[in-house]
Amino acid sequence: MDKLTSKIVAMESELRHFAFKLTANQDSANDLVQDCMLKALDNKEKFVHAQNFKGWMYTIMRNLFINNYRRALRETAMIDDDYTISQQSLIGSEDAERFEYIYDLKELYKVINSVPESMRRPFLMYVAGFKYNEIAEKMGLPVGTIKSRLFFVRKRLQKDLKDFS
Repeated sequence: MDKLTSKIVAMESELRHFAFKLTANQDSANDLVQDCMLKALDNKEKFVHAQNFKGWMYTIMRNLFINNYRRALRETAMIDDDYTISQQSLIGSEDAERFEYIYDLKELYKVINSVPESMRRPFLMYVAGFKYNEIAEKMGLPVGTIKSRLFFVRKRLQKDLKDFS
């Protein structure tokens, strides 16, 4: 194992803490750490040794999280006809400002964490990439209940984050 690969593997526990801060869910955090480490290992030749290694790793993780969140929003917009949050206000057009500048992530997590656990858990699972039926199966609930809870959380996000756009 080369030196850079060893450094990437050694960062796992630090990345796990950062991932949990981003996702507020242990399973989602584990998935994010795995994706981050894989991406770093696949792209280690792009790391310039004069750069900040930890910063490079944290940037990979943050970008993966934001991209996953954006993908979940786009998929929701295509799948759910009742989806009423304006995509433009959340993810903007190609040349709009980046997501992290539009919303303060801490404010976003504050809103998400204020939602009751029974609503928050399916939402975080959905953002992490689970499909409606997978969430329903893992939680032992009907798919309609899952869709309803996700709709409630999206409405809450729309209401509580409207002043941040």
